[in-house]
Amino acid sequence: MADATKADPQGVERLGYLGLGLMGTPMTRRLLMAGHQVIVWNRSEGKVAPLVKAGAKRAHTPRDLLANCDIVFMCVTDAAAVEEVIFGPEGLAAAPGTGKLVVDFSSIHPDAARELAARLKAANGAGWIDAPVSGGTKGAEEGTLAIMAGGEAADIERVRPYVLAMARRFTHMGPTGAGQTTKLCNQVIVGCAMAVLAEATRLASNAGIDASRLPEALAGGFADSIPLQLFVPRMVRGIHSPPLGHIATMLKDLDTVADVAQATSTPVPMATLAGQIFRLAKASRGADADALEIYKLSAPEH
Repeated sequence: MADATKADPQGVERLGYLGLGLMGTPMTRRLLMAGHQVIVWNRSEGKVAPLVKAGAKRAHTPRDLLANCDIVFMCVTDAAAVEEVIFGPEGLAAAPGTGKLVVDFSSIHPDAARELAARLKAANGAGWIDAPVSGGTKGAEEGTLAIMAGGEAADIERVRPYVLAMARRFTHMGPTGAGQTTKLCNQVIVGCAMAVLAEATRLASNAGIDASRLPEALAGGFADSIPLQLFVPRMVRGIHSPPLGHIATMLKDLDTVADVAQATSTPVPMATLAGQIFRLAKASRGADADALEIYKLSAPEH
């Protein structure tokens, strides 16, 4: 793998990024823009080539990636995908890992994060930080993400300078799994906000007022929020490409909320209702549709 084993020109740690989807690609670009050498891997070559053109190096397998990096960031779809890239053929676990760190930006069940971290440590000695993100593709592109982390305090501080090239906020929430639990709290708020904003926007539209002016009219009041300002214009104008996030992803997270809530005897009636609305949206709009297409569920028939 040509040039991939050279030290970072700034004399800092060698970085890798695995999973170049809606979030991984712009986050990797932020690292490159900050002057870091980054080695990348993705299942589909089409997503690797543009980043190589931008200055990244290519790894041929996840094993190669960890073998030539000190810190590997990754963002993939779900726990099954995380397990595959770690323990599948030529996965991260097949490379020497002592002294190295894997930082998982994926949103998975807290129990899965704890189990995968323990298995990886036993397999090759690598450390683990669960660090799910909030802020969507816009936040990834602009470097304004909020990232909540679980893991050892020293490991958090070790990766902090690199994470802050991709995010505005990086908060250590506790031991392994705490980052994922915090993300679930985030998804309760965001998932319910999407459902409520779709409802309010439809009410405005059906009542004959210009729903596109809601963000302006409510700015500075108690109803104002980043979701109001970002989501409502996209709902009204039908802007769903590129998606802020997929329906299936939000539903996965809300289903995990329900599971953790049951295990901890926590009532979550609002999150449960939001989950069912997203389940309807998945059946109606499709798993890969933009999550904001829940607004279309209440569209009047013509």
